[in-house]
Amino acid sequence: MIPATLTHYIETEIIPRYEHFDKAHSLSHVRTVIEESLALAKEYDVNESMAYTIAAYHDTGLCRDRATHHLVSGEILKQDTTLRQWFNEEEIETMREAVEDHRASTDHEPRSIYGRIVAEADRVIDPTITLRRTVQYGLKQQPEADKEWHYQRFHQHLMDKYAPGGYLKLWFPNSKNAERLKELQAIILNENLLKEIFNKLFSEEKNN
Repeated sequence: MIPATLTHYIETEIIPRYEHFDKAHSLSHVRTVIEESLALAKEYDVNESMAYTIAAYHDTGLCRDRATHHLVSGEILKQDTTLRQWFNEEEIETMREAVEDHRASTDHEPRSIYGRIVAEADRVIDPTITLRRTVQYGLKQQPEADKEWHYQRFHQHLMDKYAPGGYLKLWFPNSKNAERLKELQAIILNENLLKEIFNKLFSEEKNN
């Protein structure tokens, strides 16, 4: 059971920070990661309060930059003295490590079940959402670039991350993500379909 005081603190002080991030890391994103983390925490019988807190803090480091956001997020969590009301130092350290380990492109396996949970939850793979977020991120980074540049970036990112052999790692083979990843890969590997979807999403996001 997550203490009401912890929920209140995170809902009022931490989650609102996501209002200032890009569309791909918005309030709806953090809420989805929290929801998925809690579902996995129940399934694997781990501390729900820790899973909830890790999910809430996992992208807070975007206030500084994207490249090191996972490390900054871990520091933000560790330095938040208010969390000592609910967690001891060992739990804080485990949570910091989990936040650091959530990033898809990290070069090491998560150091604990908590890291695997938030990493899996952050990879909520819904082909439609994933493709739209990829377009949104490109437009956020290079709004002036032409459509062809955006398509090439979109295609390259999807191949690098989600295609067979890509750097995305799933830690729970029976999760919903494993099935959804196969659906996404089928789209990525069908270039005509991928281009058609991109054109539609690009037009919608450009005019949004």
